[in-house]
Amino acid sequence: MNKESVMALLGEINDENTGCDLVTAGAVREVGVHEDRISVDIRLGYPLADQGMALAAAIKARLENDPGIDAAAVNVSYKIQPHKVQDELKPLGSIANIIAVGSGKGGVGKSTAAVNLAISLQREGARVGLLDADIYGPSIPAMLGVKGQPATDGENIIPKEAHGLKVMSIGFLVEEDTPMIWRGPMVTSALQQLLNDTLWGPLDYLIIDLPPGTGDIQLTLAQRIPTAGAVIVTTPQDIALLDARKALHMFRKVDVPVLGVVENMSTHICTSCGHEEAIFGSGGGEQMAQDFEIPLLGQLPLAIEIRASLDEGKPTVAHNPDSAAARSFRSLALRTAGALAVMPRSMAFKMPEIVISN
Repeated sequence: MNKESVMALLGEINDENTGCDLVTAGAVREVGVHEDRISVDIRLGYPLADQGMALAAAIKARLENDPGIDAAAVNVSYKIQPHKVQDELKPLGSIANIIAVGSGKGGVGKSTAAVNLAISLQREGARVGLLDADIYGPSIPAMLGVKGQPATDGENIIPKEAHGLKVMSIGFLVEEDTPMIWRGPMVTSALQQLLNDTLWGPLDYLIIDLPPGTGDIQLTLAQRIPTAGAVIVTTPQDIALLDARKALHMFRKVDVPVLGVVENMSTHICTSCGHEEAIFGSGGGEQMAQDFEIPLLGQLPLAIEIRASLDEGKPTVAHNPDSAAARSFRSLALRTAGALAVMPRSMAFKMPEIVISN
């Protein structure tokens, strides 16, 4: 047994969150070989607080299954790296990665996905912020159960905190029933102020919940906000998929990589009998992912508990973390962060190194 043969074995172990084997993903940092005993140091590019030990055990078992290895010591850690943004832009302050969550049309559960995605990443050990970019119809404050004017330090806004997230929304700055009757330039200016004038502090990820469509906010994000990647949320319906494809084409045209597609309301789960049915059709998100050669990040259920928990300001992942719905959201989060982890890294961003081992 030598290092090359160990690397060959590691190259056979697939990481479902990145979609690559450990070697291709660049996760193998060090291999030590002493006769029939080996040691392996794995460092992933996405947070894996809850599942790191399980992954280490799985790798150890796979290696020790080889007749040439008597014992294997496996260490799994992670380090979240900043990733490349649009060519003409530079990373923003202390925010390593901005991920936009968009959709071609409204009503597909985009904000629900964004909120639970952000909380899931935080639960896995990342420092996460959430920016509600829907100036006309901000829903994030209600979904997180926070309200009221944010504090300031005299110059900048101090973000609200909820469920471990740092949160900012125009909904904190205006009365709940006040309509935003603004033209495009005012809306884009408001977005930039919410982003740039908020004291986010060091963040591994800032999730931006975009309004539906491909209008002024999306164009501002593409031209002025350094974005590492985008996630497209759709339902299985043909109508929703048509608009989701437009959103995907938009991000690609403005040089924002699409990390993958999320199929929301994939199946309906009956609260009485537990029967699961694809009432909006099936296979649409999977087909879109295949057509555009991007990952299908998740297929989320249409379940009453998801709606009810958000109405109470207690998102599913925070309120009932052991539920099947919460597990779906956390799988989505890991696949999203994993897809970003194998994207080109930014050489222009400097953040104090934090490495967490399991």
